[in-house]
Amino acid sequence: MINRLVLAIYLIGSCTIIEAQVKKEFLYVGTFSIRGSEGIYVYSFNRAKRTLTLAQKVPSLESPSYLEIHPSKKFLYSVNRGPAGPTDIGGSVSAYGIDQKTGKLSGLNNRASFGAEPCHISFDRQGQHAFVSNYVEGNFVVLPLFDDGLIGNPTDSKKYIGSSINTSRQESPHVHSAGISPDGQYVYVADLGTDKVYNYKFDADNGKLENAQDPEADVKPGTGPRHFTFHPNGNFFYLAEELTSTVAVFSVNRQSGRLNILQDSVLSLPATFQGKNTSADIHTDPTGKFLYLSNRGANVISIFSIAKDGKIKLIGQQDTQGLVPRNFLVDPKGEFLFVANQDSDTIVLFRINQKTGKLTLTGKPLKVPSPVCLKLVTLP
Repeated sequence: MINRLVLAIYLIGSCTIIEAQVKKEFLYVGTFSIRGSEGIYVYSFNRAKRTLTLAQKVPSLESPSYLEIHPSKKFLYSVNRGPAGPTDIGGSVSAYGIDQKTGKLSGLNNRASFGAEPCHISFDRQGQHAFVSNYVEGNFVVLPLFDDGLIGNPTDSKKYIGSSINTSRQESPHVHSAGISPDGQYVYVADLGTDKVYNYKFDADNGKLENAQDPEADVKPGTGPRHFTFHPNGNFFYLAEELTSTVAVFSVNRQSGRLNILQDSVLSLPATFQGKNTSADIHTDPTGKFLYLSNRGANVISIFSIAKDGKIKLIGQQDTQGLVPRNFLVDPKGEFLFVANQDSDTIVLFRINQKTGKLTLTGKPLKVPSPVCLKLVTLP
C-alpha cells in the first residue's frame, strides 16, 4: 500500500514537472497589405509535431512589414507603411500587448515613424527605447517605450545626406536597419544609399545618441548595406549587402565600437549565377558556427561556415520552395529555420543540421498572404 502511494506521488510529481517544462511558442507574421492580407497573423507552434495553427488575425495599419518582440516578451511592435493618423505624413509604429497565456495581441497605441516606408525596428537591451529606420526619408528615430508598452515622442533622430554609384537605388540615403551592440553601448545604422554603417554611443538613460570615436565604416561602393547581425560572442559583425548579394565581415572593437573589416564582399551565390538577385536578411545560428543569408531572385538561403577568427566560407544554398524570401528566422534553440516567401504567399519550415549547418525541408508550407517578417516567442 505504501509503495503504491509513493508511486502515485512520484507519477503526479513527474507529470507536474513535464507540464511545467512545456512552454507555449507563438509565431508572429508581418505582411504587406496585398492579396487579401488581414494584417498581423499569430500562430501557435507545436515544436514536436512541427505544425503551425492559426490563433489570431490582427487588423493593423497598412502593411505591418517588420515586427519585433520586446525583451520582456509582453509587447510586440510593428512598423507600418500606413500613417498613424489622418494628418500624418509617412509611416507609423504600432504597439501591441501580448497575452501571456494565448499569445494573442491587443492594440495599445500608434505613433508616426517620422519618415516614409519605415522598414525596421529594434530595441536597446532594457527595452526602454526603440530604433526605427525610415527607408525613403533616409533617417532613423529613437522612440521611448513606457512600462505599459506605449510609445512616446522621439528622444533623438539622425538624418543623412549623400549617395553612391548605383544611380537607381543609391541616389540618396536609405536607412535600412539600426541595432544595439550586444553590450548595449553602441547603436549601428546601416545605410543602403550611402554604403556606410554609422556608429553612435548610446545614452540609455536619456535615449540620446553621441558620435562614437569611429563614427562610420565604409563598404565597397554599390554594395548597399541592408541588415546585420552580431556573432553570439559579440566580437564579429556580419553585414548583408543587398545590391551585390554579398556579405561584409567585421571585427568589433568592444571599447570604441569601431568596425574593422575582415572580409570584403563575400559572394553568397555561385560565380556562375547570372540572374537578378538582391540579398535581404541575415542571422547566425545560436552556436555561432553558421551564418545564413536570404537571397531574392535566386530564392535560396545561402549557408556559410564561421571560423574561430570570425571569417566565413560559403558552403551551400538551400532552395526556399517559394519566391522572394525577404525575411527568415533561426529559432533560439537552433533546431529550425523559418522562411517567409513574400511573392508565393508561403512560410516554409526547415530543420537545421547542427553539425553541418545544412537545411532539410520539414512539414507542410503554410499559406499566408505576402509574409515579410517572422518573429518567434516562447511564453511561460
